[in-house]
Order: sequence, then C-alpha cells, then structure tokens
Amino acid sequence: MSETRSKARHRRRKTALAVGLPLALSAAGVLGYGALPGAQSRASAATTAAPAWATATADGFASVNALGQNGTYGGRDGQIVTVKTLADLEKYATASEPYVIVVAATITMDPVGKEIKVQSNKTIVGSGTSGQIVGGGFFLGSGVHNVIIRNLTIRDAYQGVWNDKEHDFDAIQMDGAHHVWIDHNDLRHMADGLIDVRKDSTYVTVSWNKLSQDNKAFGIGWTENVVTDITIHHNWIRETEQRNPSTDNAAHAHLYNNFLEDAAGTDINSSYGNYSRGATRMVLENSYFQGFKNPVIKDSTASIVQKGNTFVGTSGRNESGGTAFDPKTYYAYTLDKTADVPALLKSGVGPRSSIGTTATASTKAAAATTLTVAKDGSGQYSTVQAAVNAVPANNPSRVVISVKPGTYRELVKVPSNKPHVTIQGSGGSRNDTVIVYNNASGTPKPDGSGTYGTGGSATVVVEADDFQARNLTISNDFDEASHQDIANQAVALRTAADKVFLDGVIVSGDQDTLLVDTAAKDKLGRVYMTNSYVIGNVDFIFGRATAVIDKSVITLKKRWNGTSAGYVTAPSTAAGRKGILIANSTVNGDVSSASFYLGRPWHAGGDASLDPQTTVRNTSLSAAIKSTPWTDMSGFSWKDDRFAEYKNSGAGSGAASSNRPQLTDAQAAGQEVADWLGDWTPSSS
Repeated sequence: MSETRSKARHRRRKTALAVGLPLALSAAGVLGYGALPGAQSRASAATTAAPAWATATADGFASVNALGQNGTYGGRDGQIVTVKTLADLEKYATASEPYVIVVAATITMDPVGKEIKVQSNKTIVGSGTSGQIVGGGFFLGSGVHNVIIRNLTIRDAYQGVWNDKEHDFDAIQMDGAHHVWIDHNDLRHMADGLIDVRKDSTYVTVSWNKLSQDNKAFGIGWTENVVTDITIHHNWIRETEQRNPSTDNAAHAHLYNNFLEDAAGTDINSSYGNYSRGATRMVLENSYFQGFKNPVIKDSTASIVQKGNTFVGTSGRNESGGTAFDPKTYYAYTLDKTADVPALLKSGVGPRSSIGTTATASTKAAAATTLTVAKDGSGQYSTVQAAVNAVPANNPSRVVISVKPGTYRELVKVPSNKPHVTIQGSGGSRNDTVIVYNNASGTPKPDGSGTYGTGGSATVVVEADDFQARNLTISNDFDEASHQDIANQAVALRTAADKVFLDGVIVSGDQDTLLVDTAAKDKLGRVYMTNSYVIGNVDFIFGRATAVIDKSVITLKKRWNGTSAGYVTAPSTAAGRKGILIANSTVNGDVSSASFYLGRPWHAGGDASLDPQTTVRNTSLSAAIKSTPWTDMSGFSWKDDRFAEYKNSGAGSGAASSNRPQLTDAQAAGQEVADWLGDWTPSSS
C-alpha cells in the first residue's frame, strides 16, 4: 500500500484520550480511578458514574478513527458484570452485546489451551491482581473490533517445557481483528506465543504489559498485505527467546519506551530482539535493550528508523535503515527518557492492585462527583482553582477534578476544609496536563505586603487531608538566571496535610521543588508518592512530613549557571516521627559525577529539638551521588540525626563506613514503606 493511500485510512482523534499508566511513570493515567460497583446496569449508569477504568479509551493506533470505528473504548456502553467461573467469562465474552467483564478470580481453562472467542465491544479487566486466566487465553477473529483486555495475568498453558513447539496455545491471538487495546497484563508461560497479531489485524495498541518466560513473545503479520498499524509502548519483555516482537509486513509499527531484558543466569537466552520483516516500516524510539543478542534486526526489504535507544551488554546485529513515518501524523504521544525506562517499567507494568476493587456504597457515591476543567471552555470550569472553589466545604466524600490536557498557568490551593479531593489529568500522559507558575521566595506580592517566602511560592498548595493527584505535571518555572537578585527557592508542590497520595505525577522545579510539610509541628502529615518523577537540584525534597517516595524516578538537574551541585533531601523531622523514605526508586540525571548529596539536616529556624531523618533503600543511585552522601547544614551535623542507606545499587552506591551508615537487616525490617504509613493504606478512589 502506498503512503498516500495509507494515510487516507486514518482520521486523527480530536479529543484527549485517557490511557494506562505512565508512570510514564506514563505513565499512569487512569488505572485505579474509581471503584468496581459489581454489576451495574445501563440505566443505573445514568445516575452513578462508572469507574474510570470502565470508560477508559486507548492511545496509539488503537485510538485512530478508521474502519467505521471511533477509537477503542471496549464495553463501556454496556453492563458491568463480575465473573469468577469459566462459564460466566465465556458467556459474556462471546455475547453480541457490549459488556465490561470484571474477572475477580483465578479461572482455569478446560481443556488446556482453550481460547475464548471474544466478540466485539468488550472490556475484559482483572479485579485488582486477582484476575488470572490459567491454561489458555483469548481469540479475536475476523471483523472483531473494539476490544480491551487489561489488568489480567494470563499464564501457564505450556506443556512441560518452556519452548513447547507442538501446541498453539497463545495468551491473546487475533486473526483479522481491529481496534484492540492490550494493557497492563502479565503474560507468561504459554505454549507458543504470548501475543499473536495476525492476518491483517490492525489499529492495535499494546502497552504496559510484562511478557516473560516464553519461547515466542510477540508475533505480528503473516500475510502479504501491508495494512497492519500497531503501537507497542512501555512493555517489559524478559526471558523470551524470539519475536520480541517480530513484525512482518506492517504498514506502520511504532515501538517506544520498551525494555527488552535478557537476564544473565536464566534458562532462556535471546536469539533476537525487535525484528522488522518483509515490507514493515518501523519507528523504534527511546527503548532500552539489556543483554540481548541481535537486539535490532531487519530484512533487506524492511525499514527501521531508530531514535534515542540505549544498548547495554548487547551483542550481534543492531540495524537500521529505510524510510520513516511520523507517528504524530496519526496520534499524540510523549516519550519518557530512555535512561528511566527500566525503573519505570519494573514498577509500572502488569496488573495494578488498585484497579477494579470492590466498592462500598460510600465509595460508589464518592465516585459520582466529578468536576471537569478545560481551558477551551468545554468543561464545567476553565481553571483548576475554580473547580476547587466549587467543592463544598467539609465535603464528606471524594470529589474528582478531571483536568483536560493543556497548560494551566495558575496558582492552586486546596484549603483544609475541603478534604477528599482528587485532581487528575485526563490526557494520555502525565505530560499532557500541566499546572505551572513562577513565584519564588523573593518574589514581591502584588499587594505590596512583602515577598511570598518559600512555602508561599508553591504553584499548588494542599492543606486538605485525603488528597490525591495523578496523571499530571506540577511545575514551578521560576527563571533563576534572570532573577539572581531575589531569593530563589521556588516550590512546585507544598503539602501540609495527612494522607496525601501522589500517583503517576511529575513534580518539577529547581531549588526546593517538593515541600512535604505538616499542618503544624505537632501534627502528623503522611505523603505517599509512587510511579512518579521529582526533578530538581537543591534541597528539592524537603520538609517535616512523614513522606515515602516509592517506585519513582528522582531526576537531578544542573543549577541555573550550568554547574552540578545539590542535595536531594532536606528533612526537618520532629523527634519521634518518621521522616523521608526513598524506596525501590532510581536517582539519576544529566549532571556531573560525585556532585550531589543524598541529603542534609534542616533544623528549621535553628530548632535543635528536631531529629531529621532520610532513609534511602533498595534504590539505584547514579554516579552523580557523592561517596560521602550526607553533609551538615547551618551548623547542625548530619551525624547527630538520622541518615542511612540499605541495599542500594548503581555506580553511586557504596559500602558501609562511618561516613556512609547502612542499616542492618534487623533495622531495615523496621523501616519499610508500611512502617512509614502506619494505619494508612493508600488506594485510588
């Protein structure tokens, strides 16, 4: 098919699309929003808002309007049903009507290898991590369209050996289907391929899945027709021999932010990675290849255009060449940094525990209150603060402020009398929705009453308990270079509340980016951040709250004058409280080696009664971290306070010494995430 004819098939969507986790961090968009109301009729949906995962739509090529189908939204127009048996799963999946089918148990296929023949207009989604399909999978035949398969574990159809070649028992196979979204699944140990996109199947997006422990991971093509359009992003492909993926005669194959890992010491060794076959035209961007043999290969007739990929410990063929296409001709997308991909995917792929959990009556009522914000006037409000102002004082249940993509240059404050507020971006990426302002500590107030001060400089201030933010960016873009005449602490986000949940966000600034505070010195304030990014340079995670940065990326940046020097944390913890915990994360950035400290003790106001604490554990530290990672501050010695590490890795990690204390195993057992959060278990609602 010619490029002209191919482009004529596509019609770009004109609305923002809610997609799975970024993370990137993508990551990280709609997973876990809302709660599962069991079985919900179409009539009741008019008065009770369906959970966002039930109304989610795909990104990538699955979002394109074509072949009579406007994007991919699955069974959102039908009933929501919960299944726990094979009979019920098959009944609803093969029905002609649209359904959202929530799999709430482990379902074993009988016979082994059975593939349920899914019909059009279906969403099949796991309830938390309990939705598992064992010994078989799903088949989408010719003409089947508008299907979403999310948040499931599909496993163990193999017949005694990992590279079983006698059976064709796939996790997901499609022959001639279109508009399919496969998202946040764990696919492993099948008896042929994990995913097969065959026989002119097209408008397919495969995102945020873990594909592992199999001979053939992912095959695409098998006809002479060059019609398949497919997007493959944010997938972790590990311990698979071949087809990672193999793409044959695809008109447009867009692969980005994937992590291909051939782990040393395992039984399965890679023979090749991404393969462009036949007349395929492939764009391969910002992916990370580790240990793979022949990581990128192509036929003489095929094309691969590579951009921004990283190869670590690979060998053999690594090829590119031919004619590219521009994916943004068909849909919008945002790339995560290649260096962040392994950590981002390890924490972000596969089923999410917070999606599809059973709702109580109160959580159903809470999910019903949604306020929309859009700069273009298509929402209820044109600014985020206007939506916050509309939340009733002392509201008893969750209010979701859904913010459409755009840059909102404004100050936002959630006052203490407005608890249970969620601010979430509705775009396909956390980069799509940005709340930004540029006040600094020394910026004069418009009314002439002085300057803002550090805490007052924040773009977003949260003083209300049980606050949540997800799938957006909060930034302070104060121009330090142009304003060296004033104090340049410039906060992006200040929290002064308890039970603050930050999921799939970017918090970006320079000095003093993220202030995790409490309402008062004697008040408890807990913050849990996950699947997120924090970007800054000097004391850019600081304050007296009990704060956890988990499964996230901490990005170090140079200062306004191009120099590399800074401090990741500056805790000002009260005695007897937990301080800042960084766990299961990555600390990196484009800065000089050995130029950053992990932290220093902030005794705010010279208060000697404080006992600042930072623990960094199970985290990858880049070479930017100093070999003596802690330092003094304002006359207070770090050795008099609480600073320690445990089982960190990377070039910036180091052995125990008097200048680098390490927790013992016994001490570490009392410094887990749960110890920081106490009786609070963060969950999306």
